[in-house]
Amino acid sequence: MILGLIALFALKSLNIGNSWFISYAKALVADYGLVGIFLLTVLAGTLVPVGSPALVALAALLGAPKIPLILVSTSGFTVGMISNYALAYYLGRPFVMKKAGKTYEEISHLWSKFGWILYTIFGLIPVLPVEILSLICGMVKARFRTFLILTFASRLIVFTILAYFGEMASLWMWAS
Repeated sequence: MILGLIALFALKSLNIGNSWFISYAKALVADYGLVGIFLLTVLAGTLVPVGSPALVALAALLGAPKIPLILVSTSGFTVGMISNYALAYYLGRPFVMKKAGKTYEEISHLWSKFGWILYTIFGLIPVLPVEILSLICGMVKARFRTFLILTFASRLIVFTILAYFGEMASLWMWAS
C-alpha cells in the first residue's frame, strides 16, 4: 500500500496524466478491459501469481467502470478459486502437496484449528495466500456452498475497496 502511494505521488509529480501512454492505457481498459480483467482474475484465483488486487486498483485508476469492474473481477477470482477447489477435491493430497509446497503443513495445521474463520481472514487480506486455502478446502472436502459464499463475499469486499481507491486516485492523478 505504501509503495502504491509512493508510486502515485511520483506519477503525479511527473504529470504523466496527459501522456500518450496513459491515453492508450485508458483506451485499452475502455475497449477490452473487463474481458481481460476477468481472464486475469481467473488466473489469479488459481496459484498463478497475477496480483489481482493491484490489477483491480489499476483498472479503476485507468477508468474502468467501477460496478462492472467489481463484479467481473470478483466473479473471475471466484471461478479460479473453484478450479483450485475442484482439482484438490478430485486429485487429493498429492496434488495439494505438490502445489502448496512447504506452506501446506503450516496452513493445514491452522485449518484444523480455525477453519472457516481463517479462510475468511485470508480472503479479506489481499496479500495472504487464500488460493492455497482453496486447495485445502477441496482436499478436506469442505462444504462447497460455504466455500463459494465466503470466496465471493470476501473478494467482493476487497475488490470494492480497491476499485473505490483506484477511482479516487484517478480523480487526484488526472486533475491538473
